[in-house]
Amino acid sequence: MTLPNLLVELFVEELPPKALSALGTSFCRTLTDSLQAQGLAEIDAEATPYSSPRRLAALVHRVLPKAPGKILTQKLMPASVGLDSVGKPTAALLKKLAALGLADDAVTRVQREGTGKAETLFIEISTPGVALAEGLQKALLEAIAKLPIPKMMGYQLADGWTTVKFVRPAHGLVALYGTQVVPVQALGLHAGRETHGHRFEATVDPIVLADAESYATQLREQGAVIASFAERRDEIARQLRVCAQSAGDGLRPIEDAALLDEVTALVERPNVVVCQFEREFLEVPQECLILTMKANQKYFPLLDGSGKLTHRFLVVSNISPADASAVIQGNERVVRPRLADAKFFYDQDRKKRLADRAQALGTVVYHAKLGSQGQRVERVRAIVRGIANLLRWPAERSALADRAAFLAKADLLTDMVGEFPELQGIMGRYYALHDNEPPLVAQAIEDHYKPRFAGDDLPRSEVGLCVALADKLETLAGLFGIGEKPSGDKDPFALRRHALGVIRMLTEGGTGFSDLALPALVSVAVQTFQGMPGYADVTSDIVDFVYERYAQALKDRGCTTQEIDSVFSLRVPRLLDIQTRIEAVRAFWSLPEASELASANKRVANILKKASNVESLEARRQHMSEPAEIALANALDDIGPKAEAAYRRGDYKQALLILAGLKAPIDAFFEHVMVNVEDETTRNNRIALLMQLRGAMNHVADIARLAS
Repeated sequence: MTLPNLLVELFVEELPPKALSALGTSFCRTLTDSLQAQGLAEIDAEATPYSSPRRLAALVHRVLPKAPGKILTQKLMPASVGLDSVGKPTAALLKKLAALGLADDAVTRVQREGTGKAETLFIEISTPGVALAEGLQKALLEAIAKLPIPKMMGYQLADGWTTVKFVRPAHGLVALYGTQVVPVQALGLHAGRETHGHRFEATVDPIVLADAESYATQLREQGAVIASFAERRDEIARQLRVCAQSAGDGLRPIEDAALLDEVTALVERPNVVVCQFEREFLEVPQECLILTMKANQKYFPLLDGSGKLTHRFLVVSNISPADASAVIQGNERVVRPRLADAKFFYDQDRKKRLADRAQALGTVVYHAKLGSQGQRVERVRAIVRGIANLLRWPAERSALADRAAFLAKADLLTDMVGEFPELQGIMGRYYALHDNEPPLVAQAIEDHYKPRFAGDDLPRSEVGLCVALADKLETLAGLFGIGEKPSGDKDPFALRRHALGVIRMLTEGGTGFSDLALPALVSVAVQTFQGMPGYADVTSDIVDFVYERYAQALKDRGCTTQEIDSVFSLRVPRLLDIQTRIEAVRAFWSLPEASELASANKRVANILKKASNVESLEARRQHMSEPAEIALANALDDIGPKAEAAYRRGDYKQALLILAGLKAPIDAFFEHVMVNVEDETTRNNRIALLMQLRGAMNHVADIARLAS
């Protein structure tokens, strides 16, 4: 027999658009999980979430009218307490059975497990399964309680006395099991079978649902609502493509998944129309126009084949009139003042040079303990000069980087960035070009914020890389120095992101930047804060922090903890070098002799740890008597220089492969040679030989850390 489906819907006032998708998914998932846990739905039961601006719903397939009963094993008490010396039930046992609702004759079902003092009494109890009405009531309340609501609001019910808290006022509750209403209640509402469709275009109101399965169909046909968030999103994407093609050859809507999700949460039955604005607005940088259309109006700008903004845009309307001209004209009328504001800001900003604005940054507070933006800019400039010196740049290139650092924050004082903070850096580039600053300087002003997020592009030039690196190092050094370190999940200043940006620039920045040593860079940054009251030297803390972020990034890419530890324990200053060494360690570990070499290396480390004053020891042939120790010394003399040569030319993989040839003499040494002998000269000589071995083996990585 085919089991009926179960539909639950909450009909509410307009839900927060940015949270709608998560709310719909959570409501369906929690409701289904609870039904499964109670035995009312199969573990692999299908469930369909629905969410529109005014509803959250879930359709759970093949739900049982009543959960099957369960046999539970109930622990009673120790046998010594429940049974007397001849095995008859005691008063304590009879009282326990009565408390469980069982008669005295249930004694015959009591079972004994264990032996001696550990013997315990158990009984199997049959419990009836929960009925759907009771189980759904529990599941519904759980689903409501666990919604990821961004902000709760309180409102009064119709009785004028009762206050309910929910994300938005709820006005209807539907609970249908097949064709039957399930008598549940929530938020002061009693379940029924009526819901509502589109505010203006529904052909029937209220909509009386025939059964659970017809929910989406009746809403679409009678209510003019696409209930599924996913279907509505796909329909909007389809219409955007079609309308873009109709607006002109090669035109395409801007790709923005977040905007598409938000618009999907704002409409119930989408209708995309093509609108336009005056071409004169295209004189304004397209980033400004795109941002104002997206952020303020939720429009989709249209780009040409080369990615350049056109004067056309797409609007996702929530109504579908026979004549859409009024909708088009209304949206064109609304967007015009927004674009005019952007043009006004742009024209006004260009009346004052960036260099003049930079002088005023001294009046803008950066951080109460770190001074003004002007002071911050001077620190960044000092770090830029330090990096340029480390890179041995010519004076001309250093001057370009210094100029970019001087102007980098100036656009923070412009009207455009004041209105749209997302445009900082971008507007700086436009205004710098308008001021006839060198193109590399203008580009670096925009790029110095990069990479802004995981996967973002790096700065496009060496000048941009230098300023971006300096900016992130200044942020890390400043905030670490005043104790504003990330803690747990809290990272209000995004220092983890800044650290990852530093890592990417030092590993992907190309020739020169990949040669920079992290400790030296951090030291340059920290020095710019010297003399500031309350500032602590945090060079080692920052270096450790960056290493930790890099280690985690490598782990996310599939590197093992042992591989990472073996290299990071050496505190390699060049970050790109770390990646190369880990690749070499991975190749080494694939060798059949690698495991035994790692174990031997660990044994050597333990011996040396217990020895004292070993740094000054030197292995001498005249103190060697055992053939195995002589053979190891000969092997080190032969293999060591070859491995060292490979190491010095950066061929770490080859260096480790060469060192694998030491396995046989190392095995023979530990099999036939006693290190801790009584004779001090012999003992120290053998310790010195092991020191030489460990030094040769651990140039690339601490091989001992590979041993489990």
